[in-house]
Amino acid sequence: METNSRLTDVKFIDQMLSVDLMDGRNIRVPLVWYPRLLAGTYSQRANWEVSGGGYGIHWPELDEDLSTEGLLRGAPAPRQALALAE
Repeated sequence: METNSRLTDVKFIDQMLSVDLMDGRNIRVPLVWYPRLLAGTYSQRANWEVSGGGYGIHWPELDEDLSTEGLLRGAPAPRQALALAE
């Protein structure tokens, strides 16, 4: 069975990043994993774009890019980004 991990929606719920995929799955990860998103305002987080042919998310005001592949693997931001946020 082939799945489709292209995204359809992005939301922020209770300090979690929630991403809906075309195949019906939903990925939720802690917002604290992504310091740029955590530090962003509601307006900045709401301003996202689909990138990478539907497999990525870009926040232009926050200079943040995430992929559905990374989210599915449970990959937080690199240690460098996490250290900068502390």
